[in-house]
Amino acid sequence: MSGVRYQLGFIGAGKLAGSVIRGFLLKNVCAAREIIASEPNPELRSQLQNELGIRCTEHNSEVAQTAEMIFLGVKPQMVTTVLRDLGEYVAGKLVASFAAGIRIASMEAVTPARIMRVMTNTPSAIGRAATAFAAGARATDDDRCKVAGMFNAIGTAVEVSDEQIDAVTALGGSGPAFVYRVIEALAQGGAREGLSHDAALKLAAQMTLGAAELALTSGKSPDDLVAQVVTPGGTTAAGLRVMEERHAMEAIADAVQAAANRGCEMSREAM
Repeated sequence: MSGVRYQLGFIGAGKLAGSVIRGFLLKNVCAAREIIASEPNPELRSQLQNELGIRCTEHNSEVAQTAEMIFLGVKPQMVTTVLRDLGEYVAGKLVASFAAGIRIASMEAVTPARIMRVMTNTPSAIGRAATAFAAGARATDDDRCKVAGMFNAIGTAVEVSDEQIDAVTALGGSGPAFVYRVIEALAQGGAREGLSHDAALKLAAQMTLGAAELALTSGKSPDDLVAQVVTPGGTTAAGLRVMEERHAMEAIADAVQAAANRGCEMSREAM
């Protein structure tokens, strides 16, 4: 085992964990030489090493032994097994799980590590993550401050209870997929009216970005912002009327609820 020590370790470096690594590097949370990741896929290991310059290995134990703080980016059904296998390698270390549906108590029961859960999303890669985190009984105030600082550096982070993570998973974790569907639907509408699909998609995505930024920075409610766009009897009012007739808002809210319910089911399945 090399004597090199790393600030951050990732066990599993797939889509979400890879996005977080990219965000940390983009926002200088740490340097590439301070990150080690284990990943079973050799092609992905090679890609991460060549593209990002981080150290990659196929051995979870190497990450556990050499990293000061560890993120779990494995599938939910693998979390407790991986933690058991790591054993005393993670004793006294902070381990933060990205997995949906696996509660802190289930993880604390199989490991001596200090446990936190972090629910973030793939926009972390560009420093636009929406993140919530929950701390276990062994986690310290310093642990909470450290995680908050790291994820505020790549977006916005809030602390919640472990029981609230399912709602965050649905809203922040699954939410980007719902927004991408909305963007595609907007682009399809533009294409129906004669725009090329590429032009419509570019305009829809940029419009969504601008609207979201205004919602975050204006201090106004969504209803107030809608009122700024709508003219009675105008084009926006005509479109909103169709959305109301088709129950578009209810459908999106139901999608978030369905995702949250699935997170609760996964928590029960893991018990």
